[in-house]
Amino acid sequence: MNLTHTSSTQRSNTLFLSPQDVANLIARLGLPATLQGLAATIHQDFLRWTSFDKAPRVASHSVDGVIELMPIADDSSYSFKYVNGHPKNTSKGLPTVMAFGVLADVATGEPLLLSEMTLTTALRTAATSVVAARALARPDSRVMALIGNGAQSEFQALAFHHLLDITDIRLYDIDPQATAKLMANLRANPDAAGLRLTRCASVREAVRGADIVTTITADKTNAAIITTDMLEAGMHINGVGGDCPGKTEIHADVLRAAKVFVEFEPQTRIEGDLQHLPADFAVTELWRVLSGQTVGRDNTTQITMFDSVGFAMEDFSALRYLYAQAQALQLGAPIALMAQLSDPKDLYQLIRPTAVVPLRSVAAAAVTEAF
Repeated sequence: MNLTHTSSTQRSNTLFLSPQDVANLIARLGLPATLQGLAATIHQDFLRWTSFDKAPRVASHSVDGVIELMPIADDSSYSFKYVNGHPKNTSKGLPTVMAFGVLADVATGEPLLLSEMTLTTALRTAATSVVAARALARPDSRVMALIGNGAQSEFQALAFHHLLDITDIRLYDIDPQATAKLMANLRANPDAAGLRLTRCASVREAVRGADIVTTITADKTNAAIITTDMLEAGMHINGVGGDCPGKTEIHADVLRAAKVFVEFEPQTRIEGDLQHLPADFAVTELWRVLSGQTVGRDNTTQITMFDSVGFAMEDFSALRYLYAQAQALQLGAPIALMAQLSDPKDLYQLIRPTAVVPLRSVAAAAVTEAF
């Protein structure tokens, strides 16, 4: 895994990365380089897919949202991410998605890294979208429709611009202020100087003529944002927003018309747009394409779809990338998350009384002085 570990006698603290630390890391490396590094790390880990101990994430659903735990491990490192999805949070001054993650040493169980993952999740999701599109979209793709212009949209736009040579992005959101926010952020960013943005009045207008369609909406509903009458020959659909039971974006007939690819099939059948189709509907896990075991797109006119729900391996990749870069750049702060014991077999030492005179002794002394 190429993680830099100190010896067990030297390690006593966990590296902590705050949101500002991760922002500083991006500022030091540059956003395009950060996205490229994340994409490369994710791609590397997909190539060793069979080395991971994998399971669908554990989710706790409520009326207003979901809280999830996403664990995964290989033979040397373990990670998990805590993440929520609450679409109504913005009305309360909170982000829709909030997350943190841990990277630990399998040999000892010692937590090496505790990091924010709200910003990092947006980065790794965009990087994963590009990894999939490199393998599935037509190589000459230059125009993308971006449906849903919320918190993750800037990252998707910049990742596709810098890593896949997208030059034109057509934007639509049911909330005009979301689109205005996205356009203002990108127009003020030198990294987006070569990107042409077009505000559209409808989904249909946005997808017309698009080589790639990225959907990344937040509402926890069974929606059908993309329908078969919007499809064009050779289109690649990057379905990101449908990521839990009862939350979809793509009409089932679109999946039937496409060659569909997924991250971890057992999870996507529960959470993705795939949830509306029978268990025998054929899909291909992305790692098989990346490793050369099977082909992605069969021809230039075929419609492909990446039913992306987000998988724990992508967070594992992001955490190990952050850990390596933070160490190299000397970012973050050590925190004493675990007990530091002079005798590792004696946990009681943390609360053992020291130099305390029993109250009975003090009372006896007081009586003696009185006489």
